[in-house]
Amino acid sequence: MHEIYLNGAFVAPQQAMISVMDRGFLFGDGVYEVIPAYAGRPLRAAEHLQRLENSLRGIGLQAPLSLPEWSEIFGRLLAAEPDRDQALYLQVTRGSAAHRDHRFPARPTPTVMAMAKLMPARDPAVAERGVAVVTREDIRWLRCDIKTTSLLAAVLLRQSAQEAGAEEAILVRDGLALEGSTSNLFLVQDGQLITPPKGPLLLAGITRDLVLELAGQAKIPIQERDIAVAELQGADEVWISSSTREVMPVTRLDDRPLGTGCPGPLWRRVDALYQTFKAELRRSAA
Repeated sequence: MHEIYLNGAFVAPQQAMISVMDRGFLFGDGVYEVIPAYAGRPLRAAEHLQRLENSLRGIGLQAPLSLPEWSEIFGRLLAAEPDRDQALYLQVTRGSAAHRDHRFPARPTPTVMAMAKLMPARDPAVAERGVAVVTREDIRWLRCDIKTTSLLAAVLLRQSAQEAGAEEAILVRDGLALEGSTSNLFLVQDGQLITPPKGPLLLAGITRDLVLELAGQAKIPIQERDIAVAELQGADEVWISSSTREVMPVTRLDDRPLGTGCPGPLWRRVDALYQTFKAELRRSAA
């Protein structure tokens, strides 16, 4: 990491400091985004920034920067490693106040931060064998569509999965499988691609939407509907997706093989489409 954007300035990481009175530090009162960038080209930056604006609106904050202003920041952060794949992280909190108080400050000055870090290439062995997941009861709040920095519940759930030897926790509420602690969920049954519908109980993933777009262009049948947790073990295929994972096949569920125990044919087809999309994005940067 070469430098960080913080409140209008680019500074060295060791010089990037905020007040201990910042509400992001005290309350987790903020939102964030993660945007993958390939050869200096952010993937669907406008869509990510629209989601950021939606999250800001959800917590009663106005967008602090315009799309062109964000784009200028991204360009400088990515320029340090122009030929490498990177992940942009941006965060906006409600800023600092003179006193710790749950009530909003009358005139907040948001804290705005962005940074880029190298994004490791996907391990081919992991893609070939797939990953293990576990199901866990969803202990999060009721506005999971806001990409908030208040992530303790998700942290505990992801740690629970890691301690069980799994990559991810699939979250279950009222008998429905909603999403992972850090990912969206897909199920394949009889050649049809199924994913839970958007709503307040899950985050509308930008990668999720791209997967659906690519599948639709390939004439793969798609259904957005509730998924009963009982459907997972009998599914032909299960996938998870996120900005940094892309699309990952699940081959073990709650310590039992899922489907054939190997990545399925529809995942291989959609993953190939996704990799082609990435390659075209990289070429457009040349």
